[in-house]
Amino acid sequence: MSVRAADADSIRSVIFDFDYTLADSSPGVIECVNYALQKMGFPPCGPDAIRAMIGISLVETYRRLSGDQSGGRFADFEQHFVERGDQVMLQGITLLDSVRPVLEALLAGGISLGIVSTKYRRRIEAVLEREGLDDAFAVVIGGEDVTAHKPDSSGLTAAVARLGRAPGEVLYVGDSQVDAETAESAGVRFVAVLSGVTPREAFAAFKPRAIIDDLSFLPGLVL
Repeated sequence: MSVRAADADSIRSVIFDFDYTLADSSPGVIECVNYALQKMGFPPCGPDAIRAMIGISLVETYRRLSGDQSGGRFADFEQHFVERGDQVMLQGITLLDSVRPVLEALLAGGISLGIVSTKYRRRIEAVLEREGLDDAFAVVIGGEDVTAHKPDSSGLTAAVARLGRAPGEVLYVGDSQVDAETAESAGVRFVAVLSGVTPREAFAAFKPRAIIDDLSFLPGLVL
């Protein structure tokens, strides 16, 4: 674990990314992306290539994996992705092992919680309900709630406002450079967690408050 001082006394809320930060959605995402690509006549992509897309917008995922830089057929891709997602996505999402005790510790310490993700909010809420965590988060903002996706900071800024906090009172936790850029743009402190596919060195330029191997280290930085 690599850590800088997090000024824990001033942190009143923690907002999380979802995929690779709180949960592993990769089996369902891989299935849905390849289903959509094949429906449209594109060849399937390897699992690693699709995992590297998790956390960026669906339209950017389509552009990069299909080669259609214009994005002209994105509506078809989205339709097929969602169609298959409604069948397989929920059962393909698994909470990371440390999530439940970390959330319990933060809540017990008086920290309010939120989620800001490019994933559809309805999918996130279905997972939270399944896991009995639907009351843990004061705000959940998903991909359908914003007009511009991360690294645009509008979703994170909206979550900070809904929590009734100033940016300096909030920590954003995520697994990717996109998350780091989003926090930087919103003026929110950032903690990088290495539970995704982004290597430690990729975060150096963003000067995160901490780089942690998994979420179990988070309460020690905040409480």
